Amino acid sequence: MIDLRVGPRTLEMAKQLVASVGLCCSGSNALPMLLIDDHLPYPSAILDIFGVVKHGRRRWGRGRKKHPRLKAPPGLLVGVVHKLRDATGNLLGVKTRALFGRAKQIRLRIVELGIGQQINTSHVERLNGTLRGQQTRLARRTRNVSRGEQWLQWALSLWHDLYNWTRVHRSLNGQTPAMALGLTDRLWSVLAYIRYPVHVSDLQREDWVEQRENVLTSALDRYKPKKSLPTS
Repeated sequence: MIDLRVGPRTLEMAKQLVASVGLCCSGSNALPMLLIDDHLPYPSAILDIFGVVKHGRRRWGRGRKKHPRLKAPPGLLVGVVHKLRDATGNLLGVKTRALFGRAKQIRLRIVELGIGQQINTSHVERLNGTLRGQQTRLARRTRNVSRGEQWLQWALSLWHDLYNWTRVHRSLNGQTPAMALGLTDRLWSVLAYIRYPVHVSDLQREDWVEQRENVLTSALDRYKPKKSLPTS
């Protein structure tokens, strides 16, 4: 699990989530495949993080260049799952489409990863069920609520770490995600993980913040020339 955030589903929140994926891909030239629902801010957030600047061509090749805009880079695959519901919210059907890339390429990638045959978000829905089953703060009709957003974020951040380090997965051949990524060679217990001393220097924290800010800055903003300050 890469990221888990609490808050309204706004464009800024979508950019933060997509930026977390972009940070994981910053060390390689490979672009990720994203399977999303039809949440409106997702296309803009994906273009802000992964998009490249495109200049429109004028018809006769004369005059100033058209205003630049962002387009998806070659190799970026994004599939969308759209759920059709009636007026009362009952599910009527599901439609899928390719947002960026070809639908055939997305389906081939899904089969290659072993997560189905068609464009789907079933892995995320299954994760939501696991999260609600293990976090009573998110269960419906419960008294174990969080009085504030920050308390809920702290609880989910701890659960996020334990999910990656202490929970074995059958789909990973009995390994934890941390073991599958080569971050550790053993299964951590909850007590051992909590007691493990961790120290991160202030310089490392500043470096992480700078990396995240660089990812959140869209290619279009980097392209725009900076206005020089007046000098006396």
